[in-house]
Amino acid sequence: MSSFVQNIAFDCADPYKLASFWSKVVDRPQAEEDFPGDPEAIVELVAGGLTLFFQRVPEEKSVKNRVHVCLRPSDRTRDEEVGRLLEIGAGFVSDQREPDGTGWVVLADPEGNEFCVLRSPGELAY
Repeated sequence: MSSFVQNIAFDCADPYKLASFWSKVVDRPQAEEDFPGDPEAIVELVAGGLTLFFQRVPEEKSVKNRVHVCLRPSDRTRDEEVGRLLEIGAGFVSDQREPDGTGWVVLADPEGNEFCVLRSPGELAY
């Protein structure tokens, strides 16, 4: 037997606010039972399955993530998606794009959790 990934957990100061950001990132709704001030919040990625789970913790983020989310835009180019994510509140961390189009862009959510934006499936064909 093996295990499956139930959720990807984010420690944070404001679970509802951070879940609201990620809900926009992945275009999936927050759980209906989540409200501002709750100690936990959820964004369901797959019905009855994988979720993004946000939990309040007292300490602030202090070092680089050891595990992070990599996003592959489905209906935009990587650069268009980076622009959209910056508009909804992501912060720019670093540009790892190469002249040949490979690479990624590192962004951070409003609480500083880093994530990468990869090329879209259409850009992989180049």
